[in-house]
Amino acid sequence: MLRRLAPALLLALVVPGASAWAASTPAEQSAYYPAAADARADLDAALAEAARTGRSAVIVFGGDWCHDSTGLAKVLTSPAFRDEFGARFSVTFIDVGVPQTGNGRNLDLIARYGVKRMRGTPAMFVIGPDGAARNSRRDAQGWRNADSRGEAAILDWFRRLSAKQD
Repeated sequence: MLRRLAPALLLALVVPGASAWAASTPAEQSAYYPAAADARADLDAALAEAARTGRSAVIVFGGDWCHDSTGLAKVLTSPAFRDEFGARFSVTFIDVGVPQTGNGRNLDLIARYGVKRMRGTPAMFVIGPDGAARNSRRDAQGWRNADSRGEAAILDWFRRLSAKQD
């Protein structure tokens, strides 16, 4: 019994908020970043939709194992985000595995935006309908603390970005 609980207990001590995730059932654990997805097709579709609709594409490169990736995903899929920003932004999540340990995937896709090596997850690019990035590479890679920023700060970041685009 203790052997079975040890990984969850260790995770709960090391990662804030992980105890609730570790205690949940697999059905309750969401998969924002599906490893089996055709990430190239998903990215191309998101960019094509942005060009067609005039909405910017929010492309988030992360992993379900990462609490910052899932924390950001929860905000970007929340009713608050959809209500305020749904007309301006569409969101696509791309699984990058665990690039910090050499077990990355879909890294050629983030390389399109000048990222040669992912040092942390998530990375978030906002791509306008014209195909140009609306945030810098440095900013895009600065979301490694997304979960601790909180919903209000993330929504405020999008408000500031939206104001620049007006």
